[in-house]
Order: sequence, then structure tokens, then C-alpha cells
Amino acid sequence: MNKKLLAEICKTPGAPGHEDRVRKLVLREIESLCDEVEVDNMGNVYAIRKGKSNKSVMVGAHMDEIGFMVTYIDDKGFIRFTTLGGFDPKTLTAQRVIIHGKEDVIGVMASKPIHVMTQDERNKVAKLSDYFVDTGLPAEKVKELVSIGDVITREREFIEMGDCFNSKSLDNRLAVFIAIEVLKLLKGKELPNDVYMVFTVQEEVGIRGANVASLNIKPFFGFGLDTTIAFDLPGAAAHEQITKLGEGTAIKIMDASTICDPRMVRYMKEVADRNKIKWQPEILTAGGTDTAGIQRMSPGGSIAGAVSIPTRHLHQVIEMAHKDDIQASIDLLASCLLELNQFNLEY
Repeated sequence: MNKKLLAEICKTPGAPGHEDRVRKLVLREIESLCDEVEVDNMGNVYAIRKGKSNKSVMVGAHMDEIGFMVTYIDDKGFIRFTTLGGFDPKTLTAQRVIIHGKEDVIGVMASKPIHVMTQDERNKVAKLSDYFVDTGLPAEKVKELVSIGDVITREREFIEMGDCFNSKSLDNRLAVFIAIEVLKLLKGKELPNDVYMVFTVQEEVGIRGANVASLNIKPFFGFGLDTTIAFDLPGAAAHEQITKLGEGTAIKIMDASTICDPRMVRYMKEVADRNKIKWQPEILTAGGTDTAGIQRMSPGGSIAGAVSIPTRHLHQVIEMAHKDDIQASIDLLASCLLELNQFNLEY
């Protein structure tokens, strides 16, 4: 597994609507792997491989990561922000961030020290409004480098932990990595369908890029490619776990925004079993992925499912995924794309 590439993808900043750096990385990697490359007005990247059938298939892997946007700089240089994507406020405590202004500026998420909190304040649940960014720079320098509207991303190293990778932004840079690796596996092979491997934008703020891409492609088949919750942790009841690390790639049955086509779910299970790929079912009762846009935004809809990568500690800077599950996700998606001529359209 190309750990160096995955680490680079995870470290490269790309907040929603500001995916330019990670987009350049993707374009560099896919240049020799597809027949055509397109970038639309929103910034979605289309890696296109031509196949034999006129039934196109779209795969959506979003490039953006949750982040922040500067809303105010006070007279002492402290920065207030709004969120881009979903955050649990308590996860901001003691974190470093990068403000992408005229140049990248390191800051820390700061709040009132516990030593000077009242007892009531100590007992309250943290709110996003409790936090501000401290750069350690004088106000004049902050205002020279940083403007309202600049984006902020989280700073954290990519490391190996046992059989797992641990990093910020595995959601959804794992999928970006997997999509690139699948394109490598497909290179030189005859495909039953035109494949549009789409690296989408702005998923974390409402599946916006996938909606636009699906309207453009009008796919007959579709696959979302994203992380999902692995809540196989102390205190979690068996029915709450969604998925488990090390138990294989996950085949989505439904989430809060998509009920996957039963024909696609059946097909994906058959492909996994036929190719001896370890898998587990996924039902995610809250949250959604690009699968929703792929399924709904094509005229008449598309026959859609999703490959999901089990991940612990989602939307934190310590996201964790198992190497075997990542490899199984690569193998399943590649096999599904290669064997689509065996798809049974009957219910």
C-alpha cells in the first residue's frame, strides 16, 4: 500500500469550496491513468475511462475536509470563525490549525482556561462560540496576513498505529486515495462501461459537487465512496457499532440520505463473495454521502450503492482506519467496475 501517497493526500489542505491544493495533487496522480480528464466550474475532477457499453457509471469521492472560515479579527489579533462542515465542539480543545491567508499561518484553538472558569462554566458543554484562534502574532501582522473569508484547516500528522493509519481528514482522503488506486488497477483493462471517477467538492457542506457532477454525467450506475462510522469502542452496544475495524470493507444498505438500490446491494455482495473480499453491511442512521447526489440527480435516477471504509473517531483529528479494510475497499470497487456486465437488472 502506498503509505507515502496516502499521507500526502491527508496532509494536503482542502476545506469545502477551497479544494485547489488537493485538486492539483489528484490531477498529478491521475494524468496517466485515464482516457480523459475534465474539471467543471465547481472544481469537480472527472477521471474518465471509456468502456464498451453506453451505460455510464459514476464513482464519487469527495476531496474536501471539514474546516473553518475566518469571520472576524479583533483589535488584539484573535480570530473568530464559522465552521465548514460538522464539528463536535469539544474536539477543538488544544488543537493546532492552519489559517490559509496570504501565506499559511499556524494558530491554536483557544478558550477560557479552566483555572479561571466558574463552577457553572466548568459544568457546561463546550460551544463553538467559546473558541477563537490565537496565532501568537501581533494584531498588525495578523491583519496583514489574514482576511475575513480565509479558510482554516486542522493540523495533525499522519501516523501508523499497529495495523491502522491515524490522521486528520481520513474522511474523505481515504476515498481519494482508494479512487486513485482503483484507477491504477483498471489501467490497460477493458471495461464494460464508461467509468467516471469523480473527485468531488463541497460534500461536507451538502453534497454539492456530487449533485452537479451527476447532473452532468447522467450515470446509469453509481457508487459513493466514503468513510463510515466504526463505533466498535468501549461502551458501545452491539447494535450501535455500525461497522468494526478489521472486519472488511462496508457495503452500504442505507444512510440518512440514501436507501441504496437493492439490486446494487445484492450485486456488490455477490462480487465481494465471488472475489473472496471481506465485507460487512452498513446501515448508518444519521449522516449521508455523495451517494445521495449520484442516485437522485441523474434524470430518472441511477442504480446506486456505496463502498464505505470503516473509520473510528470520525470528524476528529485522530481518525483511524485499518489497512486491511482499505485494501478490501480498493479490491471491491475495482471488481464491481470490472464485472458490471454481470449486473442483474431484475428486482
